[in-house]
Amino acid sequence: MSRDSLQLWDPLVRLCHWSLVLAFVANYWFTEEGDDWHRWLGYYAVGWLAVRLVWGFVGPTPARWADFWPTPARLREHFCALLQRRDYHRLGHSPIGALVMVLMLLMMLGLGVTGFLMEEVDYFWGEDLPLQIHAFFADALLALVCVHLTAALVESLRLRENLPLSMITGRRRRP
Repeated sequence: MSRDSLQLWDPLVRLCHWSLVLAFVANYWFTEEGDDWHRWLGYYAVGWLAVRLVWGFVGPTPARWADFWPTPARLREHFCALLQRRDYHRLGHSPIGALVMVLMLLMMLGLGVTGFLMEEVDYFWGEDLPLQIHAFFADALLALVCVHLTAALVESLRLRENLPLSMITGRRRRP
């Protein structure tokens, strides 16, 4: 590791991130609704959500919810910096980035719950509502993923730092 970078994202956070990416991409574009692969990838994703939830309380500082939770004060400070075109350097997630991340995790959880309801709960058989909610969560998550990717690229250019690379290597340039 070079002197001008530091370890930010631990291996568990990176494995969780890429596992959720894999499960979502595979289930959105490559598997058929209701088939075994689709179902098992959904269970896999929900399992990683549970791991990430716990890791947010017991993991290293950058992985902890308290370190980056998007509070109103943090969101306001970040939003004002963007409006004033000031750089907002922060190790880990920016407040707006953290808000999008939390929303993406909630959408993944919603996909898991509605997928389970469609497959396992007799009460909903023949009802379209769980399927409609499931489809909404999938499309909303896709929109959030697009926002996430666009923001990571824009901020990388604006801050002159390769932010997506940090989720691969775990390292980030020192402020």
